[in-house]
Amino acid sequence: MPSNAKHPDCPLCHTAGSQPFARLPLLEREADYFRCPTCQLTFIAREALPSREEEQAHYALHQNSPDDAGYRAFLARLAEPLIAQLSASAEAGAAEIMGLDFGCGPGPTLSKMLTEAGFPTLDFDPLYANDPYLLTQQYDFVTCSEVVEHFHHPAESFGKLRSLLRPSGTLAIMTGWLTDDAGFARWHYRRDPTHVCFYKPATFGYLAQQWGWQLSLPAANIALLRAPA
Repeated sequence: MPSNAKHPDCPLCHTAGSQPFARLPLLEREADYFRCPTCQLTFIAREALPSREEEQAHYALHQNSPDDAGYRAFLARLAEPLIAQLSASAEAGAAEIMGLDFGCGPGPTLSKMLTEAGFPTLDFDPLYANDPYLLTQQYDFVTCSEVVEHFHHPAESFGKLRSLLRPSGTLAIMTGWLTDDAGFARWHYRRDPTHVCFYKPATFGYLAQQWGWQLSLPAANIALLRAPA
């Protein structure tokens, strides 16, 4: 069944016929949102996606710094369960564990926290640290902090993330979970014009099942997906 404006295919799992979910104001336009019945992804219509210029203008408002204790505390929600998992691997005799922070932004901080904890982490960002060579390598872990909600082509982007991981590698994700459908219109996360995909825990469960990976949800908004050995 081909895609159409009323029932587009899911951009993550490609299920045909996603259902209309909401029509809401975003920036200076109305945006249609859809819900996939298979993977439970909620996504914005393609015609309402922000332009690269709109994205860059919004990103320029971010003031993140590794010297900001509050920002470090925020990132610790992802870093701490990942470090616990990596520490267990190190104790089991794994060689040096190397990672990549995918979508590090203009003030790389998570990579510094992980490196300080003994797990060297490189930085990649398509706007602020765009080194294509890093995407030709594989890593023991890849972090995505407040990144996956920006994906315009989530199937392709998650495919790239999978390709970056070695066997037994971990994909560590932090993103705001959509758990209150009734409050979607008022949700601050939805009102960010660069947020175009919204995930439920079930969405990560679907990915883990499809990939044959192990899923851990150690805290709200945190998902750790571990590849098989």
